[in-house]
Formats: sequence, structure tokens, C-alpha cells
Amino acid sequence: MAAALVRPRDNRMIAGVCAGLARRFGTTPATMRVIFLVSCLLPGPQFLVYLALWILLPSEEKAHSAAAW
Repeated sequence: MAAALVRPRDNRMIAGVCAGLARRFGTTPATMRVIFLVSCLLPGPQFLVYLALWILLPSEEKAHSAAAW
């Protein structure tokens, strides 16, 4: 089973979005960051998607405290 899509506490650089996506899809955070940076060279809403994921993805500690209920 794949890991839950949350922003982890460890291995963050800005908000943990790339680290969370990397954990979910089974790659390294560095690889996910490179993919994001390369995608920024293409036209599209990459920064808006990043900001939306920052807002919508729960932090790891909040997800664990919600699961305890």
C-alpha cells in the first residue's frame, strides 16, 4: 500500500510538498524537486498547483493527531 499523501516533518525545504509527493510515489525528494524545477520551464500553473498543495495537504503531525480520534 502506498504512503498517505501528507507533508512530512522531515526532509522539508519550503513546505514539504515535494517531500510528501516523493514519499507517496516512491522516489527521492531530490528527484521530485528536480522534476518540479524542470516543469517550471514549461508554460502552466506549476506555482499555483504547489501553493494549492501546500494549503490542501495536511501536515504529518496534524494527520496523525486526526487519526488518533
